[in-house]
Amino acid sequence: MPTDQALAAAREAELDLVEVAPNERPPVCRIMDFGKFKYQQKKRQHRSQAHHSKIKEIRVRPKTGDHDIDVKVHRAREFLTHKDKVIVSVVFRGRELAHVEEGQRVIKQLLASLDDIGKVESPPSQQGRRITCILAPR
Repeated sequence: MPTDQALAAAREAELDLVEVAPNERPPVCRIMDFGKFKYQQKKRQHRSQAHHSKIKEIRVRPKTGDHDIDVKVHRAREFLTHKDKVIVSVVFRGRELAHVEEGQRVIKQLLASLDDIGKVESPPSQQGRRITCILAPR
């Protein structure tokens, strides 16, 4: 079909005349809604991009107050809903190391409140002056 005739047909249908294969002889064109085509292409490309999970850290101390722990739990929930892993750390300073059981209590409290949304990937373990635990999203 000649170019003028194809353009007239595209205008009549209120669509665009798009060159699909410019290197062919004769060049191949298609009558379509180009804006819709670009939108669908962008949507398809966006769907193919996967979320790369990051590792986030929540740090608390043995003497951290209950409300402050609640704030940290809320933040960890946000991380887990975005499919990120969370490292929960209880950091000891100075003489706090004499009361490791207080740190164990804090980390158990954190894990219990995050149990519904995250699963324990590595259980709490003490490494020097900190107790760490890794949570992954369910």
